[in-house]
Amino acid sequence: MKTKITELLNCEYPILQGGMAWIAESKLASAVSNAGGVGIIAGGSAPIDYLREQIRACKSMTDKTFGVNIMLMSPNADDLAQLVIDEKVPLVTTGAGNPGKYISAWKEAGIKVIPVIPSVAIAKRMERAGADAVVAEGMESGGHIGEITTMCLVPQVVDALSIPVIAAGGIADGRGIAASFMLGAEGVQAGTCFLASEECQINPTYKELVVKAKDTDSVVTGRYTGHPCRGIKTKFSKMLASGEKDGTLTPDEFENLTLGSLRKAVQDGNLDEGSFLCGAIAGLVREVKPCSEIIKEMFGQAEKLLNA
Repeated sequence: MKTKITELLNCEYPILQGGMAWIAESKLASAVSNAGGVGIIAGGSAPIDYLREQIRACKSMTDKTFGVNIMLMSPNADDLAQLVIDEKVPLVTTGAGNPGKYISAWKEAGIKVIPVIPSVAIAKRMERAGADAVVAEGMESGGHIGEITTMCLVPQVVDALSIPVIAAGGIADGRGIAASFMLGAEGVQAGTCFLASEECQINPTYKELVVKAKDTDSVVTGRYTGHPCRGIKTKFSKMLASGEKDGTLTPDEFENLTLGSLRKAVQDGNLDEGSFLCGAIAGLVREVKPCSEIIKEMFGQAEKLLNA
């Protein structure tokens, strides 16, 4: 399947794996890239030495295009912005802030820049700043979310920009890919379906929650903190949602309770204190498969639908 995204990133399939904090590391990223997509290593707030190791490990496992996601609110964003230049990373995706001050240096280093955006206004700003493409991410996605659905956001961003648009949020099979292309996207980004991949290194409890999730098993918490986040319903997440709704948890108390909760989910499978971030599409993810099988099945279905 050839699109502007496969041309831009020199990949076989126009799919990026989401830069999921604590989850997207070298084994997952390289597996996605080797399967024909574009794997992403999550920068987050991880130590620079660790991220350097992950980048080099990914290079040792694939000669395909991969990227690093930089959360611009992270305290080490400046160091990570320089690290991707030093390590000659092919692609950077960004979130949680404006990458404008870094883009010229990245472009001079030959790095493709694709910000993740939640609105048309921010998408326009990223195009003016020199972005090569944008990921228009709807509120169906897992983790930190905006307030516009994928169905509404993608076509409006497509109409507003001249650079390619990648759709994200609620995409886990070929129907989602075909729908994204009909909305004008040139590619997709997916995260939840890769949580259930063999190569994903999360705790088995986390994978089991994803595979067993139903359509009503995700919940958004933290809106009153200004950082809404979607995850799987557990006793912990329902307690957070209840405390937010009835006012028994202040925003500061909420933040203290959730500090480190993603790590507890990813590494420990801690159901009492962990935040198991996941998209609303998890009900379509029913079994654990290799990344190569996930991608081939998705695009095989998408091509049949589009050709019809």
